[in-house]
Amino acid sequence: MSGTLYVVATPIGNLGDLTPRAAQTFAEADFIAAEDTRVTLKLLNHLGLKKPLVSYYEHNLRERGDYILGRIAAGESCALCSDAGMPAVSDPGEALVRDAHARGIRVVPVPAASAAVTALAVSGQATGRWAFEGFLPTNRRQRKERLAALAGEERTVIFYEAPHKLCATLADLEEAFGAQRGLTVCRELTKLHEEICVTTVGIARAHYAENAPRGEFVLVMAGAPKQEAPQMTLDEAVSLARERMAQGCSAAAAAKEAAARSPYSKSEIYRRCTE
Repeated sequence: MSGTLYVVATPIGNLGDLTPRAAQTFAEADFIAAEDTRVTLKLLNHLGLKKPLVSYYEHNLRERGDYILGRIAAGESCALCSDAGMPAVSDPGEALVRDAHARGIRVVPVPAASAAVTALAVSGQATGRWAFEGFLPTNRRQRKERLAALAGEERTVIFYEAPHKLCATLADLEEAFGAQRGLTVCRELTKLHEEICVTTVGIARAHYAENAPRGEFVLVMAGAPKQEAPQMTLDEAVSLARERMAQGCSAAAAAKEAAARSPYSKSEIYRRCTE
């Protein structure tokens, strides 16, 4: 009988955020697939656990993925974890989960903190609709294309960034969206030096140009202002009413329809149509 792949969230910074269910899952799993075994070993030591670890990261996906899924298919249970947060979200575990489903292997979530949702919740930006972009491409052309595709995005947009790339990313955001675009910079979430700053893209870029970024960052950017449809002019409203009259509508009915689709009154349009 096939085993189970448990997708286990780990703390994004503060070990006190580890859930009891996550600790139990690590304790009961036959082995653990970890993004970085050194990071996961520290967590296991904190829990007082000794478990077989298999490294699983971007550059060994195919080889290790087949090995891990083969063991699960043979009946073992595996706890998949990343260095921090929810595995498979902007993380190489995505491929393992996808392939597990393709093989008919049971996949069970053991959820907890996610840096993206945590940052969104405390950002002060709109939270009803949002888009997660994760890490932007390192290739310059691909990065510009990705940002250009977000030009009209009205939802709040979330990015991840490493400290050594932050200044370049903020400069790119300013070029693409303007210095006045709202931005919440979340640094070292849940850790000792946690910072949450509600600001603008331009101010953030200027600040980190003078102050070297440290720690891991989540950037929560306000969406583009909603574009209002251009209002119909009076001449356009009258032309619309006359078109409807030519199609057989009465002047009153045509004026009423044009008024509903423009900022002008029915009587004003009717008067112009009957002059």
